[in-house]
Amino acid sequence: MNSDVTGISLRIGATLFFTIMVLFIKLIADAIPTGQIVFYRSAFALIPLVLFLYLTREFPSGLRTKHPKGHIYRCVLGCLAMFASFASLKYLPISHATVIGFLAPVLTVLLARMVLKEQVTSARWIGITIGFVGMLVLILPNVSGVEADRPYFTGVVLGLLMAILTAGAKIQIRSLAKTENAGAIAFYFALTCTVAGLATLPMGWVTPNYEQLLLLVGCGVAGGVAHIMMTLSYQYSEVSKLATFEYLALAFAVIADFVFFAIIPELNFYLSSALIIAATVVVLMFDRPSKKLIVER
Repeated sequence: MNSDVTGISLRIGATLFFTIMVLFIKLIADAIPTGQIVFYRSAFALIPLVLFLYLTREFPSGLRTKHPKGHIYRCVLGCLAMFASFASLKYLPISHATVIGFLAPVLTVLLARMVLKEQVTSARWIGITIGFVGMLVLILPNVSGVEADRPYFTGVVLGLLMAILTAGAKIQIRSLAKTENAGAIAFYFALTCTVAGLATLPMGWVTPNYEQLLLLVGCGVAGGVAHIMMTLSYQYSEVSKLATFEYLALAFAVIADFVFFAIIPELNFYLSSALIIAATVVVLMFDRPSKKLIVER
């Protein structure tokens, strides 16, 4: 099998498993506390992750790190993003949460300028503007006017918070990836979220029934498998070539909303999706550093 085909298949599989994870969380978001969901999602993700690292002979040797502070920053930002993401699913359809999540790569551009002092090209500014307009198209019909949907607005705020924190985590991952093992980055993140989720136990967990327990365990395993497939996909194909297939998450999310919650997206959702996807494509396809910057480097 062609390596690109293998890589693309793995990336599509990762996107599907991430959607399954989100679906399981959505099904229990109203009944199970967010902290408890974070614990199960992270603890059971460690099982396939550790197994994968062991089979690739990176456990425990691959967990050594020269930058513990960098891992701390990444884990804190990523963990807060996970809490915000899971909490937003109480209020938002899966498809809307997915669209807002697509803002993270666009916001990463801004943070890269502020934190890493990277050049922000005209293509990036255009992408940021289009992405912001796309977000407004999605949320304004639901949060303006006399009949403003306050729960939806809460979900949007949590979703935007997730996107901002995810962008921060991506910046930190970009720095860590220069010297750190990808497995170590994933392992410490899952471990941190497990501890953070467990810390919410005194705030009041519930005893899940059999179905809820299966969903809790399932979201963890699905998340772990998705991460492994995503990591493997980058070993077979280029990141830029795989980026397009991330948008299948939107199609999977729409299908999940329709099948499990009988939600049919309205016109503004499709327009918003097109704008936010276009924003990312503009940055991906037309972003080129200036000749001056290349010479300076």
